[in-house]
Amino acid sequence: MEIKSKVGKRIKEIREQKKISQKDLAYTSNLDRSYVASVENGQRNISIINLEKISIALEVTLSELFKGL
Repeated sequence: MEIKSKVGKRIKEIREQKKISQKDLAYTSNLDRSYVASVENGQRNISIINLEKISIALEVTLSELFKGL
């Protein structure tokens, strides 16, 4: 599995654990919902800036976001 898919899977996993919808995550991180969906599906090469936005919105550190990859 390539890194884009692993990161997307991890973001989705954390989001679902916290019972946050893609729409709410997108709104809180100031990103488009379709962008969040494509990241979770491993279709986007996400920037470090957007990774930070998502980690802040999920209230996790970047290291927690990459845990187990």
